[in-house]
Amino acid sequence: MIRQLGNGELDEQALEIEDVLDIELLQKFQDNFAIGMNIASVTVNKEGNPVTKPSSYTSFCIDFTQSTKVGTDRCALSHKKGGEEAARTGKPYIYSCHAGLIDFAAPVLVNGHLIGTILGGQVLTTAPEESKYRNIAVEIGVDADQYANAVKNVYMMNEKNVAAAAEVLYIVANALSKIGYEQLKLRNMSQTLLDKFNQISATMEELSASSINVTANQHTLNDEINNVKTVSVEIYTILDLIKNIADQTKMLGLNAAIEAARAGDAGRGFGVVATEIRNLSENSRKTADKIMELTKNIQNSTDKTIETSNSTLDTTQQQSAAIQEVTANLTEVTYLATHLNNMTNED
Repeated sequence: MIRQLGNGELDEQALEIEDVLDIELLQKFQDNFAIGMNIASVTVNKEGNPVTKPSSYTSFCIDFTQSTKVGTDRCALSHKKGGEEAARTGKPYIYSCHAGLIDFAAPVLVNGHLIGTILGGQVLTTAPEESKYRNIAVEIGVDADQYANAVKNVYMMNEKNVAAAAEVLYIVANALSKIGYEQLKLRNMSQTLLDKFNQISATMEELSASSINVTANQHTLNDEINNVKTVSVEIYTILDLIKNIADQTKMLGLNAAIEAARAGDAGRGFGVVATEIRNLSENSRKTADKIMELTKNIQNSTDKTIETSNSTLDTTQQQSAAIQEVTANLTEVTYLATHLNNMTNED
């Protein structure tokens, strides 16, 4: 089972032989090897269950030994012990099965972790003793004469050749498993790379859209600040008019006071009004001066704000252009990552 650890690496202990090796290719290799060497073979997973079909099994094993439950159970136990020993030592293990044939177990490993075992053999290195096989026939419940005749057809080979055959299977199977594991890691990394680039690309697209909004908002802010400046200028103009009116009112009050003085007692009340008019105009003029001063300060602050806002607008426009450029580059890199991922997943 392909499973990732928290750091993104593959969990090697969870791997199955089917995750790493092309079983169809393994079957072809196993069949051809069995035919070429006159050696039976089958590949099992780490639980001991076959993942390939048996290659070149002898009639002695198929038609007789494994024709009864007792014989089949003995074969399974024998293979289990051989596979366990091979897994323990991490190298091919040659042994005699319960029926007296020479078998071997070649472990298939990934960085020291067992993912399967190639079982082979069903050969003899010495001439069989007929009495021994007659006794075995009785134990497993098959015809003794037929069993004794069948063992005579089992292929005989030198013990060194058995060891060499086991070593070849071990070397080739583990070379294939190493290649398969590296390809699996490449697929895993390319998929992770693709996922990360897709996430980054999506984030950059959001940033790009946000930067466009920020730029648009900055344009709007600049326009509003310019509107404030325009209004302050208009206020300044109006205050200037008020100041002029106040000056004219003061002059009118002064003239009215002069005329009231000339009129004597009859113009005394009018003189009081004229004085109040002068005071009011003077106060209006002072108030207008203060407001003009404040308006001038507003205009100065507005000018500085516009200058800062224009600088900010330039920056946001540059950032927006940079983000769009990065987004375009990420799009290209994501395409390449997708292409790499597709290549690693091709059969």
